[in-house]
Amino acid sequence: MIDMDQGAGTPVRKQKFYQILYVQVLFAIVVGVLLGYFKPDLGEAMKPLGDGFIKLVKMIIAPVIFITVATGIAAMSDLKKVGRVAGKSMLYFLVFSTLALIIGMLVSHIVQPGAGLHIDPASLDQKQVADYVTKAHDSTITGFLLNIIPSTIFSPFVSGDILQVLFVAVLFGISMALVGERAKPILDFLNALSRPVFKLVAILMRAAPVGAFGAMAFTIGKYGIKSVINLAMLVGTFYATSVLFVVVVLGLVARYNGFSIIKLVRYIREELLLVLGTSSSEAALPTLMQKMERAGCSKSVVGLVVPTGYSFNLDGTNIYMTMAALFIAQACDIPLSLGDQILLLLVAMLSSKGAAGVTGAGFITLAATLSVVPTVPVAGMALILGVDRFMSECRALTNLVGNATASIVVARWEGELDHDQLDAALNGQLPDVAPAVPEAQPHLPVSHQPSHQAG
Repeated sequence: MIDMDQGAGTPVRKQKFYQILYVQVLFAIVVGVLLGYFKPDLGEAMKPLGDGFIKLVKMIIAPVIFITVATGIAAMSDLKKVGRVAGKSMLYFLVFSTLALIIGMLVSHIVQPGAGLHIDPASLDQKQVADYVTKAHDSTITGFLLNIIPSTIFSPFVSGDILQVLFVAVLFGISMALVGERAKPILDFLNALSRPVFKLVAILMRAAPVGAFGAMAFTIGKYGIKSVINLAMLVGTFYATSVLFVVVVLGLVARYNGFSIIKLVRYIREELLLVLGTSSSEAALPTLMQKMERAGCSKSVVGLVVPTGYSFNLDGTNIYMTMAALFIAQACDIPLSLGDQILLLLVAMLSSKGAAGVTGAGFITLAATLSVVPTVPVAGMALILGVDRFMSECRALTNLVGNATASIVVARWEGELDHDQLDAALNGQLPDVAPAVPEAQPHLPVSHQPSHQAG
């Protein structure tokens, strides 16, 4: 656990078992499941606890991203590196997002989770998914890209839009680097500001068990275990495919790049449990960025890859989209030609790029995809509405592991990975301390500060 109560380099007193955050979150999830199962009405009433915690975390996401990205870019000795990191990140996202879509489609063909249900599309109630379809129609690729540009320089911090904050932070970081020594007071201020900001992150994380308890109690209380049992084939296939993707696909990527995916999962276990409890990968964004830096990835790479990955590198969401679409087609006895499936794949590739790391975004993205693919009825989404919340956890977990992996891989490609520090972090050999906040170099122009190099 990262304990922000101590300064960098100061050993933390060994915690008792029940004081460890991931143990507390796991216990809270179990209690939430039990409460939701035995007292559904009371479980539903716990919803504000989960919503409140997610709002608290979202409150701090914008300053965390801005400070990390702006100071990281300002410290780069070569501004061309910003373009290289962005380009390599997008290449990685495109390749593995497409692979996730294809794997979801292939597994659906092999397992046939919707076969034998024989649902008449005319009998489906489209009103149940009308809100999702409306939101999907309001979302276009052009609109998504234009939305990255904020109305004012301050509006992203009010709305909390991750990509808008990232856009402003990149431009501001580049500006500081170009100004040079004269921007040093601003850089010093941002470095100093990072300490109370990350301290606040640590304080908010202490409420994680409460948030996980409330969110899980609500989920079980509202949707119940029976809704999962009725569509167990789909849910089980999706979970198994996601595990397969992480262990095999990301596992091979990790092995090729010199680390173990199992050790990485263990390293970010607190973030994974937090996501499991809240169904929102955004809840873990601030601490994930800290941990990736602590694992040897440079600040500039983490600042660019992780926030961008929350919209462009959603492996779990991609698996879900093609699998859910084929499930609906199979359940409604609708044969899909090769052309239909290629169209589905292409549309899903585009629509998935606008999905955010919030609960329910995957369902909206699925609605956007099916709205363009005429063969599969959008009303078929009503079949999986009851279990979507349970698949949302798995989507968010897979997305989180995918973004953690991407950070390490891109950092290695850029020579911005400290391999010794990565090994120490993944093997649990780093002391439990707060990650050091890099200070501005006192005697160098901003544009000539050294970057974080490997080894």
